[in-house]
Amino acid sequence: MGNSSDRSAIIKVWEEIPKYMAPKELEKMLKALANHRRILILRYLKEKKEATVGDIAHAIKLSFKSTSRHLSVLASRGILENDQRSTQIFYHIAPNLPEPLCKFISLVM
Repeated sequence: MGNSSDRSAIIKVWEEIPKYMAPKELEKMLKALANHRRILILRYLKEKKEATVGDIAHAIKLSFKSTSRHLSVLASRGILENDQRSTQIFYHIAPNLPEPLCKFISLVM
């Protein structure tokens, strides 16, 4: 992401976000996204669509416990959702994110 059309797209999407979120809610969402491990998690899930904690931990080279904490932060902000199947929990990017936020994540991930 380095050309001016990418920057213009990000700015346009960024300007739409306040229409969908209160400032405090936006602050909490951005804090959840402002971590390089969480960005790696979102990039991985964007590519794979869904994955278990163990798969994500292995992919981003982080302990199961630390990965689980990062997933919990993202899930608490509504960025991720999870489904339990038997003994495993599968995470995926929430399908109901506000459209501008979804576009923003897509552009920067």
